Order: sequence, then structure tokens, then C-alpha cells
Amino acid sequence: MKKILCVLALASIVSANEIEVLTKKCNKNDYGACVVLGLKYDEKQNHTKARELYTKACNGGNAMGCNNLGYFYDEGIGVKQDYKKARELYTKACNGGNAMGCSNLGYIYDKGINVKQDYKKARELYTKACNGGNVLSCNNLGYFYNEGIGVKQDYKKARELYTKACNGGNAIGCRNL
Repeated sequence: MKKILCVLALASIVSANEIEVLTKKCNKNDYGACVVLGLKYDEKQNHTKARELYTKACNGGNAMGCNNLGYFYDEGIGVKQDYKKARELYTKACNGGNAMGCSNLGYIYDKGINVKQDYKKARELYTKACNGGNVLSCNNLGYFYNEGIGVKQDYKKARELYTKACNGGNAIGCRNL
């Protein structure tokens, strides 16, 4: 159930020319380009620049930017660790339609990280994330149903969720089948 920084396949190989193009787009408030550029700086361990780009994207309404910025605060990457700020950013990401933001927020409530542990809230967030395509959340939700955590125990539902996670490439979901 480890939180994962959203990584775009598009960001894996970017030439110097592409960096220049992304920078120009970001400067013209193309917030998706700001996120991709932030990922590149993050890969180069330039967390200050990545944070600036994620902040710009988030402030511009890009939910992935909010999630990635939330992750920085959650883990204390290039900033002082601040769970409250991370929770606020994950909430903004989730409300903006970012399934990973919902998953990360669900994890916070699942584990009670700087909040009162709330399995009902975690289940709602994992459900939203799973329905949004986040297979890690499908696995986590399957675990809730398998163990009866915050829900009525339902092995059939757990199996359906584990299958969905597995079919989406989540190895833990496959192992749980």
C-alpha cells in the first residue's frame, strides 16, 4: 500500500529540445507541461525546481501537480515534512479527479497519519481511486472486504477487487487471489 509518485510515461525520455519546448509551454501556463517538466527535475534530484513547477501546476488547477506536490510534503522531499499540507494537497488532487491523489488520501485515513483513523473515509477514497483506475486502491479496498475492515466482510467482493488490481498490473493484487 505504498504511496507512489505519479509518473508519466511521456516524461521518461526528454531531450534538451523537449525540455526547452516544455519550459516554453509551462511559461505559457500549460500546466500539464509544468508537471512533466517537474518530473524531469525530480528525476535529476532538483527537488526545489520540481516543487516550484508542481506548485505552479497545482495553483493552475492541475490535479496531478497537486498530488505530486502533496507527495513532497508527505515524504519531506525538498521541504519540511508536513502531513497537514500533504493532506490538503491530496484532497485538492482528488477533488480535481486525480485517482492517485484519492489513493494517497485514502492511505492517510486508513493508517491514521496525523488524522483520526477513519476506515469509512479510507474506503470511500479507495473506491473513488479504484473507479478512477488506480489499481493499488483496488487492492487496498479488496483487503478491506477480505478482512471486514470498515465494511461487512465479503470474500466475493474482495476477490473481484483483487482481480481488478491484478488485471491492472498490481502484483500484490495477484498474490492476494
